[in-house]
Amino acid sequence: MSETTEPTILARREGAAGTLLMNRPKTLNALDLAMIRGFQSAIDAWKDDAAVRLVVLEGAGGKAFCAGGDVRRIRQLAIEGDTAAIESFFAEEYAVNRGIATFGKPWVSLIDGVCMGGGIGVSAHGRPIVVTESALLAMPETAIALFPDVGSSYILPRLPGAVGTWLALTGARLRGADAVHAGLATHYVPKAKLPTLREALLAGDAAVVERFAEAPPAASFAPHRDAIDRCFGRDSVPEILAALEAEGTDWAREQVAILRRMSPTSLCVSLDLIRRGADATLDECLEMELALTRSVVNRHPDFREGVRSVLVDKDGKPSWSPATVEAVDPAAIKALFAG
Repeated sequence: MSETTEPTILARREGAAGTLLMNRPKTLNALDLAMIRGFQSAIDAWKDDAAVRLVVLEGAGGKAFCAGGDVRRIRQLAIEGDTAAIESFFAEEYAVNRGIATFGKPWVSLIDGVCMGGGIGVSAHGRPIVVTESALLAMPETAIALFPDVGSSYILPRLPGAVGTWLALTGARLRGADAVHAGLATHYVPKAKLPTLREALLAGDAAVVERFAEAPPAASFAPHRDAIDRCFGRDSVPEILAALEAEGTDWAREQVAILRRMSPTSLCVSLDLIRRGADATLDECLEMELALTRSVVNRHPDFREGVRSVLVDKDGKPSWSPATVEAVDPAAIKALFAG
């Protein structure tokens, strides 16, 4: 007996809104190529349609908005040497990020549950960005030896102080209130109000979000805000580590331990990328990120090893090359950017 399989992204017209539901709940709505193409089709269909006054974006399943890109699939393509498929995935994903940024109408993301990596990419380039108390946002790429992409090399350096660098390097996880304070979300709306907010949005006026929004609780990272700027504002990863060690606090020691678990190459690439992104346009950042995927994903061994450790074997014991930040050759980092 055959089963009917629903599309992995459901695009509908509801009232004056176009609604998009990311629909891979078993994978926490991780983005695959079919979903990315569904986003692009919706952008193309609705951008110049006067009857569509805004877009509402949600994730199915109750656990996640979108846990990121399907990096296990990307790793397999890298093992198989299918560089064309890898290029297509990232190029089309980044085109969607650009399409959201230039959509020209409200792109309302209702973030409830996990939102990481690619989930940031399909939300943070639009406005408004609504989070609940159950939202959990992060850019965890350094743990799998990737780097903050999906245009986040444009977004992160524009967050307050050195918060973006801290998020990029440590993969720190932000609850809903934290995300508003950090600048990754615009409105805090309790989960219980989301169904009513969604219904109100179908009339086509994004300003209704203000009626449902509440002042978020204080940021959990507020006590460390000055230390984040002092330490993560440095110009190199070794300098950041030294500054954290000089702090002498439990929080700083925890940050050092986190950084020491990440791919040393990825940390150095990510810091360089964030610094370059501070003076670049979104288009320039997306072009830079796409070029980096060719060298970091296709040629450097750490990406395959990181995804293996975190998502495939889940042993948490990656073997990085090189093994320490101190052993990273700055010339090797420049070569990755050179392509």
